[in-house]
Amino acid sequence: MTTKLTIAFLVTFAGAVLLAPFYIPLLRRLKFGQTIRYNGPQTHLKKQGTPTIGALIFITPLIIVSLVMYFADIAPQIIPLLWTTVGFAFVGFLDDFIKIRKKSKDGLKPYQKMVLLFVVSLAFVFYITYKDYVNNSIIIEFFGLKASLNISWLFIPFSVLVLLSATNAVNLTDGLDGLCAGSSFIVCMLFTAISIMLCPNDSVAYFSVAMAGGLLGFLLFNANPAKVFMGDTGSLAIGGAIGACAIMLQRPLILIIAGAVFVIEALSVILQVGFFKMTKGKRLFRMAPIHHHFELCGWSERKVVIVFWIFTLLCCILTFLSIK
Repeated sequence: MTTKLTIAFLVTFAGAVLLAPFYIPLLRRLKFGQTIRYNGPQTHLKKQGTPTIGALIFITPLIIVSLVMYFADIAPQIIPLLWTTVGFAFVGFLDDFIKIRKKSKDGLKPYQKMVLLFVVSLAFVFYITYKDYVNNSIIIEFFGLKASLNISWLFIPFSVLVLLSATNAVNLTDGLDGLCAGSSFIVCMLFTAISIMLCPNDSVAYFSVAMAGGLLGFLLFNANPAKVFMGDTGSLAIGGAIGACAIMLQRPLILIIAGAVFVIEALSVILQVGFFKMTKGKRLFRMAPIHHHFELCGWSERKVVIVFWIFTLLCCILTFLSIK
């Protein structure tokens, strides 16, 4: 199995590296450039026009490798993971495309985006429960303490909530060169390790390692200074993939620790909005999500990204040890 996992990783990595020189000029010719908001950090204005929707670079090899593993009967449960990722990517693509056409930061209306994400999430959860890929329990493990909670029919709405929360949190993290891709790569490698050594699930192992390979290849072109952005096409897809993997392992709560950087980013926005309304105009952070706060405090973009990567790595190690 180790050999096949390594091959899956290397194929998606190589696929992303080989596709990037094709996709980036194509996106530039199509004028799929990023629109930068002018009330953000002024250092970001130079990124105006950088090709976006670059998630195609890692999603394309991910689709190919996943389908090969499915038809080769290597990962028989990989299809719902794939379609959830692609479904969320499609919603993100619509959002990105509208922004590009309007040359604005506003794409799909919030309710439109949430409805579409809800439909994809519901389809995923219904399918895996119908196929008995999971039961109605969630497993909680923390340093030797283990409990299995049968939440009956609540498993469906709870899992939908996990998917929606994960994809929106990851989406908020995509604001600096390499931040989302690098952090997500680390989390995907954690899921690979967990699904091999602690909670055996071949489909999750192959899917997460394939996603990790694609993200690492994409990161070569997305690291500062980024030559391409993933757009909502990528951030929503990654959030869906991470959430779906956690649900398939029946351990969705590990996202709280392993994905702490995503949780903190989302909380910073919630707290900022709440504080702004309560104090009639005052701000808790200089800017939200919180990665922009650190930028405006004087940290360089690279420093913020590297610190967040290290934090994510430490959180993932803690998660692995807590289950082990």
